[in-house]
Amino acid sequence: MGIADRIKGLLGFFRRTERHVQQHTRQRVDHVILLDGTMSTLDEGEETNVGLIYKLLAEASASQRIGILYEAGNQWSDWSKTLDIIEGRGINRQIQRTYGWLASRYRPGDRIFLIGYSRGAYAARSLAGVIDRVGLVRADCATERMVREAYRHYQFDTDPATASEFAKAYCHPDVPIEMVGVFDTVKSLGFRAPFVWKWEEVKHSFHNHELGHHVRHGFHALALDENREAFTPVLWSCPDGYDGLVEQVWFRGSHGDIGGQLNG
Repeated sequence: MGIADRIKGLLGFFRRTERHVQQHTRQRVDHVILLDGTMSTLDEGEETNVGLIYKLLAEASASQRIGILYEAGNQWSDWSKTLDIIEGRGINRQIQRTYGWLASRYRPGDRIFLIGYSRGAYAARSLAGVIDRVGLVRADCATERMVREAYRHYQFDTDPATASEFAKAYCHPDVPIEMVGVFDTVKSLGFRAPFVWKWEEVKHSFHNHELGHHVRHGFHALALDENREAFTPVLWSCPDGYDGLVEQVWFRGSHGDIGGQLNG
């Protein structure tokens, strides 16, 4: 079965298993955020699985109520971009951008789907972590300043009382995430150069990539034959009392095989 058929079946599955939807003045919208891996491309024949999913959804969006945001991973266009790739610099900016995009569009009753590959998978899981730890700012409050403030509470793990006051004043009371679907999440947010990667991991250690109770479905495809340290996968563990559906499956192949990135 091809990737297109699998995704069509997945969308059909979620339609059949639809849960309670709150009443609101407009029809429900499915918001899909796709975060691709480093050096990814949408060039024909060179797409990752995330890129293929994006193209499939883009075709369907004309007849479906779907909002789509696709972001490629860090690109090396010239030497000025080298440090971005080595240090994984873009992840915080990316999470804030995607959080702001979602906050400005989400309404109660909508559904959220987060999809990612490699570093993009880590970013997708961390975006879910922001919503879990802080909440999702309401559309009427989704200014750049409020998005930065929400991320500040997430990044610096501010006083719980202060964070709670922020959430009550500016965030939706409850935001479930219908699905987080990721391909081979990696922990290394920067290039593992000697003496550098340990510092980089400490710098990014605040990210919440764990599975939260607000995530209804979690799907994770993992590379069974990958043995490079830089591609050590980050598995989920279910929190106590979790009642969602989680599937983590090992597939034969390397990191690039699982993500569909044939050159990596």
